[in-house]
This record gives sequence, structure tokens and C-alpha cells, in this order.
Amino acid sequence: MKILGVDIGGSGIKGAPVDVVTGQLLAERHRIDTPEGAEPEAVAKVVGKIARHFEWIGPIGCCFPAVIQHGVARTAANVSKAWIGTNAEMLFAQATGCPVRVLNDADAAGLAEVRFGAGKGVAGLILIVTIGTGLGTALFTDGHLVPNTELGHIEINGADAELSATDAARQREDMSWKQWGKRFNVYLQRMHALLWPDLIILGGGASKKLDKFSEYLTVPTKIVPAAALNDAGMIGAALAAETLSAPDSR
Repeated sequence: MKILGVDIGGSGIKGAPVDVVTGQLLAERHRIDTPEGAEPEAVAKVVGKIARHFEWIGPIGCCFPAVIQHGVARTAANVSKAWIGTNAEMLFAQATGCPVRVLNDADAAGLAEVRFGAGKGVAGLILIVTIGTGLGTALFTDGHLVPNTELGHIEINGADAELSATDAARQREDMSWKQWGKRFNVYLQRMHALLWPDLIILGGGASKKLDKFSEYLTVPTKIVPAAALNDAGMIGAALAAETLSAPDSR
């Protein structure tokens, strides 16, 4: 089955048709800069442009930087606060003329990782942490997603973990990988104490440098880098839309 996957971010919106059986992109991804302010109508127009670029008439999956409940955005990260309370699925469906499924961006990346990447075939509890400007998380139990976990916002030493344990914090404070690795380890230790995962998968930009800080991570759980990188959001978004009716997808 072929589904158009769209990854909506604070700086760019990209999409490509995805073969949800293999996880492969079926065409070169098409990227458009996110409109300044990332207001709902403006972002929806870009999603419509991406659908038209591929002459798409089937189901579409979109991942979005927010908590998504039944298609409705409940938060907004790096996009306009006007998204809060907006039915994103309805808005994008109107812009594209196609059935649309919307989910949180970290959850989408997790779906790709569990189906095709480092989490494939792993039983038990998997915690995925994407390390970038924030800490995105996705939680799976025996392959089933627990949506909208937002575990990057737990409190550590009286402050939101995202304020100190992100790659952005490492760069902002000009920390060495050793300094930052020990700080990130505190976050993972808290996650382990709360969840006892069987596997931790690290994604996002910092995961590419895992060899530089892995020796400072002391949680008694296997930690591996994500296999799906820049395409994970599009692939996971497409997977989320598998249940949509698609008699005319191509």
C-alpha cells in the first residue's frame, strides 16, 4: 500500500510517497519552508502544495510537533499557539481533498523505528528519545504505541528536563560531550527508574554522535541509535494512516 507521508516541522515541511510494506520512499522527498509564524491556514496550504506536487489522491499521514488527540492539536511546539484546539486532520483534509491522519512527530518516528528500524522484533517496553532542540519521546509495549507521552518534560532538579538535557542545551552552554553525556544520563536514569524499559533507542541529531557520549550512560538497559533518520517522520506518518480508506491511492 502506498501512502503520502508528510513531516511538519518548525523550519520545514517535507513529504514523499511511502511503501508501508517496505518502509521505502517511492519518490524524492519534496520540501517547502515552513511559513513564518507557522499559522494553521498557512501550514495547511503548504501541505496542500505537497499533495498536489505528487498529484496525490489517496490517504495522507502527517506528523506534527504537538500532542494530538483524535486529530486535534492540544499543544504547539515551534509553531503558532493558534494550533491549540485546531482539528488538524480536518484542516489538512480540506486543503488536500484526501483522508488525513495526524499524529505527534516523536510518535511517528517511533512507529518507523519499531516497524523497520532498531526496534523491529523487540518484545517488551521500548523507549525512544529524540534529542534535538527538545526531547521527544515515544513509548511502545510489545509493538503497540502509547501516544503523546511527552516524557521530555519531566522535572529534574526542579526544572523541565528539556532545559538542560537537550542537544540545544549542549551547544548553548558549550559543553563537552563528557559534560553533556553525564547530564543526559541523569535524564535516562530517571526514565529507567519510572519505566524499566527493555530497550532505549536514541534518535535526533545527537544520536549520530552516540560514540562520543555512550560511555557516560550508565542505565542498565541496552541503548542503541535510531536506524531511521531524516525520513522517519514521513515513514511513521504514512504507517499511522494505514487504516484510512484508500481505493484511489497510487
